[in-house]
Amino acid sequence: MSIFYVIIGLILLVVGGEFLVRSSIGLSFKLSISKMVIGMTVVSFATSAPELLVSLQAALDGSPAIALNNVIGSNIANIGLVLGITALIGPIAVSKDFYKLNWPVMMLFSLVLYYFLWNDSVLTQLEGVILLVGLAVFLFVLIRSARKEDVDVEEVDDALASIGYGKIFGWLLIGGVALYFGSEFLVNGAKDIAQNMGISEGVISITMIAIGTSVPELAASVIAAMKGEKAISLGNLIGSNIFNIASVLGLTAIIKEIPVTEAQILSRDIFWMLGFAAALLLLVFLPKKFILNRFKGVFLFLGYVLFIYLVL
Repeated sequence: MSIFYVIIGLILLVVGGEFLVRSSIGLSFKLSISKMVIGMTVVSFATSAPELLVSLQAALDGSPAIALNNVIGSNIANIGLVLGITALIGPIAVSKDFYKLNWPVMMLFSLVLYYFLWNDSVLTQLEGVILLVGLAVFLFVLIRSARKEDVDVEEVDDALASIGYGKIFGWLLIGGVALYFGSEFLVNGAKDIAQNMGISEGVISITMIAIGTSVPELAASVIAAMKGEKAISLGNLIGSNIFNIASVLGLTAIIKEIPVTEAQILSRDIFWMLGFAAALLLLVFLPKKFILNRFKGVFLFLGYVLFIYLVL
Protein backbone atom coordinates (compact mmCIF):
# COMPACT_ATOMS: atom_id res chain seq x y z
CA MET A 1 0.00 0.00 0.00
CA SER A 2 2.90 2.35 0.73
CA ILE A 3 4.30 1.87 -2.78
CA PHE A 4 0.83 2.63 -4.18
CA TYR A 5 0.77 5.89 -2.19
CA VAL A 6 4.21 6.83 -3.54
CA ILE A 7 3.17 6.14 -7.17
CA ILE A 8 -0.09 8.09 -6.80
CA GLY A 9 1.83 10.89 -5.10
CA LEU A 10 4.37 11.11 -7.95
CA ILE A 11 1.60 11.16 -10.58
CA LEU A 12 -0.25 13.94 -8.74
CA LEU A 13 2.98 15.96 -8.41
CA VAL A 14 3.66 15.70 -12.15
CA VAL A 15 0.07 16.64 -13.03
CA GLY A 16 -0.04 19.42 -10.44
CA GLY A 17 3.27 20.87 -11.57
CA GLU A 18 2.15 20.93 -15.22
CA PHE A 19 -1.13 22.72 -14.41
CA LEU A 20 0.66 25.19 -12.13
CA VAL A 21 3.19 26.08 -14.83
CA ARG A 22 0.46 26.59 -17.44
CA SER A 23 -1.70 28.73 -15.16
CA SER A 24 1.32 30.79 -14.05
CA ILE A 25 2.35 31.51 -17.64
CA GLY A 26 -1.23 32.38 -18.63
CA LEU A 27 -1.62 34.75 -15.69
CA SER A 28 1.75 36.36 -16.44
CA PHE A 29 0.65 37.08 -20.00
CA LYS A 30 -2.56 38.67 -18.67
CA LEU A 31 -0.44 40.91 -16.44
CA SER A 32 1.70 41.88 -19.48
CA ILE A 33 4.91 40.38 -18.10
CA SER A 34 7.53 39.74 -20.80
CA LYS A 35 8.30 36.20 -21.96
CA MET A 36 11.87 36.59 -20.74
CA VAL A 37 10.76 37.43 -17.21
CA ILE A 38 8.16 34.64 -17.31
CA GLY A 39 10.78 32.08 -18.27
CA MET A 40 13.30 33.18 -15.67
CA THR A 41 10.99 33.66 -12.71
CA VAL A 42 7.43 32.36 -12.95
CA VAL A 43 8.21 29.07 -14.71
CA SER A 44 11.31 28.38 -12.60
CA PHE A 45 9.39 28.90 -9.37
CA ALA A 46 6.40 26.89 -10.57
CA THR A 47 8.57 23.89 -11.50
CA SER A 48 10.04 23.99 -7.99
CA ALA A 49 6.54 23.64 -6.50
CA PRO A 50 6.73 19.82 -6.11
CA GLU A 51 9.98 20.13 -4.12
CA LEU A 52 8.49 22.97 -2.06
CA LEU A 53 5.29 21.09 -1.16
CA VAL A 54 7.12 17.86 -0.36
CA SER A 55 9.76 19.61 1.78
CA LEU A 56 7.20 21.71 3.63
CA GLN A 57 4.92 18.72 4.23
CA ALA A 58 7.85 16.65 5.47
CA ALA A 59 9.06 19.39 7.85
CA LEU A 60 5.57 19.89 9.29
CA ASP A 61 5.19 16.11 9.68
CA GLY A 62 8.36 15.94 11.75
CA SER A 63 10.60 14.50 9.03
CA PRO A 64 13.24 17.20 8.40
CA ALA A 65 15.62 14.69 6.79
CA ILE A 66 13.11 14.28 3.94
CA ALA A 67 12.90 18.06 3.49
CA LEU A 68 16.69 18.51 3.29
CA ASN A 69 17.54 15.46 1.21
CA ASN A 70 14.66 16.09 -1.19
CA VAL A 71 16.38 19.32 -2.24
CA ILE A 72 19.93 17.93 -2.11
CA GLY A 73 18.86 14.83 -4.05
CA SER A 74 16.90 16.86 -6.63
CA ASN A 75 19.92 19.07 -7.28
CA ILE A 76 22.10 16.00 -7.80
CA ALA A 77 19.45 14.45 -10.08
CA ASN A 78 19.17 17.64 -12.16
CA ILE A 79 22.88 17.50 -13.03
CA GLY A 80 23.61 13.76 -13.05
CA LEU A 81 20.33 12.27 -14.25
CA VAL A 82 18.52 14.99 -16.24
CA LEU A 83 21.55 16.60 -17.89
CA GLY A 84 23.25 13.23 -18.35
CA ILE A 85 20.32 11.60 -20.19
CA THR A 86 19.58 14.74 -22.21
CA ALA A 87 23.22 15.00 -23.35
CA LEU A 88 23.11 11.33 -24.36
CA ILE A 89 20.23 12.10 -26.72
CA GLY A 90 21.78 15.26 -28.16
CA PRO A 91 24.57 17.75 -27.35
CA ILE A 92 23.72 20.72 -25.12
CA ALA A 93 25.29 24.08 -25.90
CA VAL A 94 26.61 26.03 -22.92
CA SER A 95 26.36 29.83 -22.99
CA LYS A 96 28.90 32.22 -21.46
CA ASP A 97 26.37 33.03 -18.71
CA PHE A 98 27.28 29.62 -17.29
CA TYR A 99 30.65 30.66 -15.89
CA LYS A 100 29.91 34.40 -15.58
CA LEU A 101 26.83 34.19 -13.37
CA ASN A 102 24.79 30.98 -13.16
CA TRP A 103 27.37 28.42 -12.02
CA PRO A 104 29.11 30.74 -9.50
CA VAL A 105 25.74 31.64 -7.93
CA MET A 106 24.67 27.97 -7.77
CA MET A 107 27.97 27.08 -6.11
CA LEU A 108 27.66 30.03 -3.73
CA PHE A 109 24.15 29.00 -2.62
CA SER A 110 25.33 25.40 -2.21
CA LEU A 111 28.29 26.44 -0.04
CA VAL A 112 26.13 28.83 2.00
CA LEU A 113 23.64 26.01 2.63
CA TYR A 114 26.50 23.76 3.75
CA TYR A 115 27.81 26.45 6.12
CA PHE A 116 24.36 27.11 7.61
CA LEU A 117 23.85 23.40 8.31
CA TRP A 118 27.43 22.72 9.48
CA ASN A 119 27.42 25.74 11.80
CA ASP A 120 24.67 24.57 14.18
CA SER A 121 22.98 21.58 12.46
CA VAL A 122 19.79 23.54 11.84
CA LEU A 123 18.46 25.80 9.08
CA THR A 124 16.93 28.65 11.06
CA GLN A 125 14.24 31.16 10.14
CA LEU A 126 16.86 33.92 9.79
CA GLU A 127 18.92 31.74 7.45
CA GLY A 128 15.77 31.03 5.45
CA VAL A 129 15.23 34.79 5.08
CA ILE A 130 18.87 35.21 3.98
CA LEU A 131 18.42 32.55 1.28
CA LEU A 132 15.26 34.23 -0.04
CA VAL A 133 16.88 37.68 -0.06
CA GLY A 134 19.86 36.19 -1.92
CA LEU A 135 17.46 34.70 -4.48
CA ALA A 136 15.79 38.08 -5.01
CA VAL A 137 19.17 39.73 -5.62
CA PHE A 138 20.16 36.97 -8.07
CA LEU A 139 16.91 37.32 -10.04
CA PHE A 140 17.33 41.11 -10.20
CA VAL A 141 20.86 40.78 -11.59
CA LEU A 142 19.85 37.96 -13.96
CA ILE A 143 16.90 39.81 -15.49
CA ARG A 144 18.83 43.07 -15.72
CA SER A 145 21.78 41.43 -17.50
CA ALA A 146 19.47 39.48 -19.81
CA ARG A 147 17.70 42.66 -20.87
CA LYS A 148 21.00 44.39 -21.44
CA GLU A 149 22.40 41.57 -23.58
CA ASP A 150 19.10 40.56 -25.24
CA VAL A 151 19.55 36.97 -24.16
CA ASP A 152 17.20 34.31 -25.52
CA VAL A 153 15.36 32.28 -22.92
CA GLU A 154 13.54 28.99 -23.04
CA GLU A 155 10.56 29.21 -25.35
CA VAL A 156 7.26 29.96 -23.66
CA ASP A 157 4.06 28.70 -25.31
CA ASP A 158 2.37 31.70 -26.97
CA ALA A 159 -0.96 29.85 -27.08
CA LEU A 160 -1.22 30.37 -23.33
CA ALA A 161 -1.50 34.13 -23.93
CA SER A 162 -5.07 33.78 -25.24
CA ILE A 163 -6.64 31.72 -22.45
CA GLY A 164 -9.24 33.31 -20.19
CA TYR A 165 -9.11 34.02 -16.46
CA GLY A 166 -11.61 31.23 -15.75
CA LYS A 167 -9.36 28.57 -17.25
CA ILE A 168 -6.28 30.10 -15.58
CA PHE A 169 -7.77 29.93 -12.09
CA GLY A 170 -9.27 26.51 -12.82
CA TRP A 171 -5.80 25.20 -13.72
CA LEU A 172 -4.36 26.93 -10.66
CA LEU A 173 -6.91 25.20 -8.41
CA ILE A 174 -6.30 21.79 -10.01
CA GLY A 175 -2.53 22.27 -9.76
CA GLY A 176 -2.66 23.35 -6.14
CA VAL A 177 -4.92 20.48 -5.05
CA ALA A 178 -2.87 17.90 -6.98
CA LEU A 179 0.39 19.18 -5.49
CA TYR A 180 -1.01 19.19 -1.97
CA PHE A 181 -2.37 15.64 -2.05
CA GLY A 182 0.59 14.44 -4.12
CA SER A 183 3.03 15.65 -1.47
CA GLU A 184 0.87 14.09 1.28
CA PHE A 185 0.80 10.67 -0.41
CA LEU A 186 4.48 10.76 -1.39
CA VAL A 187 5.83 11.77 2.02
CA ASN A 188 3.60 9.35 3.98
CA GLY A 189 4.26 6.48 1.56
CA ALA A 190 8.02 7.08 1.63
CA LYS A 191 8.08 7.22 5.43
CA ASP A 192 6.21 3.89 5.63
CA ILE A 193 8.58 2.27 3.12
CA ALA A 194 11.59 3.53 5.07
CA GLN A 195 10.20 2.13 8.32
CA ASN A 196 9.22 -1.23 6.83
CA MET A 197 12.57 -1.72 5.07
CA GLY A 198 14.67 -0.40 7.92
CA ILE A 199 16.09 2.34 5.69
CA SER A 200 16.49 5.89 6.92
CA GLU A 201 14.14 8.62 5.69
CA GLY A 202 17.19 10.47 4.39
CA VAL A 203 18.10 7.62 2.02
CA ILE A 204 14.52 7.33 0.73
CA SER A 205 14.26 11.07 0.18
CA ILE A 206 17.61 11.51 -1.60
CA THR A 207 16.78 8.70 -4.03
CA MET A 208 13.09 7.91 -4.56
CA ILE A 209 11.55 11.28 -3.61
CA ALA A 210 14.31 13.35 -5.25
CA ILE A 211 13.96 11.47 -8.54
CA GLY A 212 10.18 11.75 -8.29
CA THR A 213 10.17 15.51 -7.88
CA SER A 214 12.62 15.78 -10.82
CA VAL A 215 10.39 13.71 -13.13
CA PRO A 216 8.73 16.77 -14.80
CA GLU A 217 12.13 18.26 -15.73
CA LEU A 218 13.41 14.89 -16.93
CA ALA A 219 10.34 14.14 -19.05
CA ALA A 220 10.34 17.59 -20.66
CA SER A 221 14.08 17.43 -21.37
CA VAL A 222 13.99 13.98 -22.97
CA ILE A 223 10.96 14.79 -25.14
CA ALA A 224 12.53 18.07 -26.28
CA ALA A 225 15.86 16.39 -27.05
CA MET A 226 14.15 13.64 -29.08
CA LYS A 227 12.35 16.30 -31.11
CA GLY A 228 15.63 18.10 -31.69
CA GLU A 229 14.36 21.23 -29.99
CA LYS A 230 16.46 23.42 -27.72
CA ALA A 231 13.84 23.46 -24.98
CA ILE A 232 16.32 23.02 -22.18
CA SER A 233 19.57 24.77 -21.40
CA LEU A 234 22.21 24.26 -18.79
CA GLY A 235 21.44 27.70 -17.40
CA ASN A 236 17.80 26.81 -16.79
CA LEU A 237 18.68 23.65 -14.87
CA ILE A 238 21.23 25.52 -12.78
CA GLY A 239 18.53 28.10 -12.12
CA SER A 240 16.29 25.27 -10.92
CA ASN A 241 19.00 24.16 -8.48
CA ILE A 242 19.28 27.72 -7.15
CA PHE A 243 15.49 27.92 -6.70
CA ASN A 244 15.49 24.58 -4.89
CA ILE A 245 17.96 25.79 -2.27
CA ALA A 246 16.84 29.39 -1.94
CA SER A 247 13.06 29.24 -2.35
CA VAL A 248 12.23 25.67 -1.26
CA LEU A 249 14.51 25.46 1.79
CA GLY A 250 14.26 29.21 2.42
CA LEU A 251 10.46 29.22 2.62
CA THR A 252 10.32 25.92 4.51
CA ALA A 253 12.82 27.17 7.12
CA ILE A 254 10.84 30.38 7.61
CA ILE A 255 7.66 28.40 8.30
CA LYS A 256 9.40 25.71 10.37
CA GLU A 257 13.11 25.51 11.20
CA ILE A 258 14.82 22.45 9.67
CA PRO A 259 17.18 20.52 11.97
CA VAL A 260 19.75 18.03 10.67
CA THR A 261 18.54 14.73 12.13
CA GLU A 262 20.69 12.32 10.11
CA ALA A 263 24.50 12.60 10.20
CA GLN A 264 25.03 11.48 6.59
CA ILE A 265 23.35 14.66 5.33
CA LEU A 266 26.43 16.62 6.38
CA SER A 267 29.04 13.88 6.13
CA ARG A 268 28.06 12.48 2.72
CA ASP A 269 24.98 13.74 0.86
CA ILE A 270 25.76 17.44 0.62
CA PHE A 271 29.30 16.66 -0.60
CA TRP A 272 27.83 14.70 -3.50
CA MET A 273 25.79 17.78 -4.42
CA LEU A 274 28.90 19.98 -4.28
CA GLY A 275 30.89 17.35 -6.18
CA PHE A 276 28.43 17.16 -9.08
CA ALA A 277 28.42 20.96 -9.30
CA ALA A 278 32.23 21.08 -9.40
CA ALA A 279 32.44 18.25 -11.96
CA LEU A 280 30.03 20.12 -14.22
CA LEU A 281 32.39 23.10 -14.41
CA LEU A 282 35.27 20.83 -15.42
CA LEU A 283 33.21 19.06 -18.08
CA VAL A 284 32.16 22.35 -19.66
CA PHE A 285 35.78 23.40 -20.17
CA LEU A 286 37.02 20.02 -21.38
CA PRO A 287 37.20 19.52 -25.18
CA LYS A 288 34.87 20.14 -26.86
CA LYS A 289 34.54 23.35 -24.86
CA PHE A 290 31.07 24.72 -24.03
CA ILE A 291 29.37 21.59 -25.36
CA LEU A 292 27.95 18.79 -23.22
CA ASN A 293 28.27 15.89 -25.69
CA ARG A 294 27.31 12.22 -25.38
CA PHE A 295 30.62 11.25 -23.73
CA LYS A 296 30.12 13.86 -21.03
CA GLY A 297 26.49 12.75 -20.71
CA VAL A 298 27.66 9.17 -20.09
CA PHE A 299 30.07 10.45 -17.42
CA LEU A 300 27.32 12.37 -15.61
CA PHE A 301 24.82 9.51 -15.83
CA LEU A 302 27.32 6.88 -14.60
CA GLY A 303 28.28 9.24 -11.79
CA TYR A 304 24.62 9.40 -10.77
CA VAL A 305 24.28 5.59 -10.95
CA LEU A 306 27.36 5.28 -8.71
CA PHE A 307 25.86 7.77 -6.27
CA ILE A 308 22.58 5.80 -6.03
CA TYR A 309 24.51 2.52 -5.61
CA LEU A 310 26.67 3.87 -2.78
CA VAL A 311 23.76 5.56 -1.01
CA LEU A 312 21.63 2.42 -1.08
